[in-house]
Amino acid sequence: MNATSKNAFLTAVESNRPSDGFIKVTDSPLTSLSSEQKVILNRKGNELFNNGKIQEAARIFITTGYSDGLTRVGDLLSKKNQSLKALKFYILAKNKKKCEAIYEKIAKVISVLEKE
Repeated sequence: MNATSKNAFLTAVESNRPSDGFIKVTDSPLTSLSSEQKVILNRKGNELFNNGKIQEAARIFITTGYSDGLTRVGDLLSKKNQSLKALKFYILAKNKKKCEAIYEKIAKVISVLEKE
């Protein structure tokens, strides 16, 4: 992708961004994005994540299906004791190991509730 195409793409993305977030609101990655577009968006998502703009970064990672970024968002939510929200990101990242850890917690809670 040459510099002119890259600038045109970034301009188009920015002009379509609503005031409350990025352009993507569903939980499925876009299949129409090229590899180059995904790289550009993932870099922007990483930048946002590193600057503490987690929600905006998460929307980009969902858009591109970037499993590493999705896992990092899940990890952050997990550290904040928001396991169910974290689970969503682990599922989207196809991170079975981290999903299973949360499933075990859920199973323990259900076991305790059944005993009461």
